[in-house]
Amino acid sequence: MSGIPVLDLSLLNGTPEQQAAFRDDLRRATHEVGFFSLVGHGVPAELIDRAYEAARAFFALPESHKLAIENVKSPHFRGYTRMGGERTLGRVDIREQIDIGAERPSVPVGPDTPDYWVLQGPNLWPHALPELREVAEEWITRLDEVGTRLLRAWAEALGAPADAFDAAFATPSPYMKVVRYPGVEAEQPAQGVGAHKDLGVLTLLSVEEGKAGLQVEKDGEWIDVTPPPGSFVVNIGELLEIATGGYLKATLHRVVSPEPGTERISIPYFHGPSLDAVIPTIELPPALAAEAPGVTDDPANPLHAVFGENWLKSRLRAHPNVVEAQHPRLLVGA
Repeated sequence: MSGIPVLDLSLLNGTPEQQAAFRDDLRRATHEVGFFSLVGHGVPAELIDRAYEAARAFFALPESHKLAIENVKSPHFRGYTRMGGERTLGRVDIREQIDIGAERPSVPVGPDTPDYWVLQGPNLWPHALPELREVAEEWITRLDEVGTRLLRAWAEALGAPADAFDAAFATPSPYMKVVRYPGVEAEQPAQGVGAHKDLGVLTLLSVEEGKAGLQVEKDGEWIDVTPPPGSFVVNIGELLEIATGGYLKATLHRVVSPEPGTERISIPYFHGPSLDAVIPTIELPPALAAEAPGVTDDPANPLHAVFGENWLKSRLRAHPNVVEAQHPRLLVGA
């Protein structure tokens, strides 16, 4: 059992009745839970296998190779994060990872340039492992297609035109991580990554087959999620909650460290819009609007309508070492 609903994207290739059923299940899953497992997505199993082979090869590189592309060397928060180099809610996450985004030139910064444009720029790639770049760029292309299909299905499920979100993704900001959680011996569950909500629009997470650790908050309790083989775990981010007045919910989730002597590798992909985009507000049908509780009000986690502002907020909190090295003017209190 996956612990969350399982949806089959291939139904969108079926009859009108099957398409309508998928959209209804999609709406219900993300209104009631905020998470689901996705099968029938069309991402080749061969690509998924290659991605995990590249991931294992990357983490097996000598430490010096990984530190040569450490994220403190990137003004764009790209590259390798050493073990314990990221924080959630001020606490250290026990994991190592590499952050990869769209391969683009950096934006010249002037006095009127919004701070969030520092997030655009080139990646840092390990010279000893060129196949990582090959598989990552293919991964981003494939997952962008899946994300676009899901967003169009959501729009229709909420009573809007299928292309309601398209303009916000005119120059998308795709982003992925390749993450390794080491086994930890602890009396209490150790923090692989602390409880948080995703900041953007849509996340598609691939987890090694049979690996547990992901937990989703539901009605005040943590639900263990073990997705079906070859599936993606999908959740919405804060911007879709804003766009729907809280009808769709960004849900707290976390990762508990695996048992000693084991490890867990996962590959999250974040389907992000243009950095300067404001996700459009969807005018819900009256029946759905009546069930929209409004956007979560959390003074400790202010939500910004502009995607780049929301993303930068997350980066500044998660990677203070990068901020200190590359953007000291953005330090809190600077």
